[in-house]
Amino acid sequence: MKSENGDGKEGVLEKNSFCIPIRLLRTLFLQGLRWPKRRAVFIGFVVATFSIGAMFSSMGQVVLAESKKSPKQSRGQNDVQRLAGRWVRPDGGYILELREIKKDGSLKVSYFNPRPIKVFRAKWSRKEGKINLFVELRDVNYPGSTYNLQYAPESDRLEGTYFQAVERQTFDIHFVRER
Repeated sequence: MKSENGDGKEGVLEKNSFCIPIRLLRTLFLQGLRWPKRRAVFIGFVVATFSIGAMFSSMGQVVLAESKKSPKQSRGQNDVQRLAGRWVRPDGGYILELREIKKDGSLKVSYFNPRPIKVFRAKWSRKEGKINLFVELRDVNYPGSTYNLQYAPESDRLEGTYFQAVERQTFDIHFVRER
């Protein structure tokens, strides 16, 4: 490597910046340490040097891996997290609680009316840039009732349909975030 000196001439980088560890070892060896102690110091120095080097090299790889994501991908994964929380259906007080939302489309859902109702399955997906949520309920008086919802970021609402399995009817509904 070359750099410019203060006098404008090109030259080799100063030895001092690269030789500090070597000077330290040379000083230890020349101050009369006996061979077993020299070997222990040397081994400790080598292990410490490689450990620090490995730590910094792995940190660099993490940064590089994160920087490969495009801003659109990062934003897409983060906006799904906006689903997390408690959502209330204003027409009846039903509560949908969403948590542990993962990239693979899985999430944990609880449903209350006002008592807990068993959620059989739930998943989220993205279609045409919109976040969709599917929830299937299976409990007494809920034999396969389903919610098909879509997140509306401009109004911060979950909008869609509710299929009431007992009556075999579908209703247009929405949920608002519980404040």
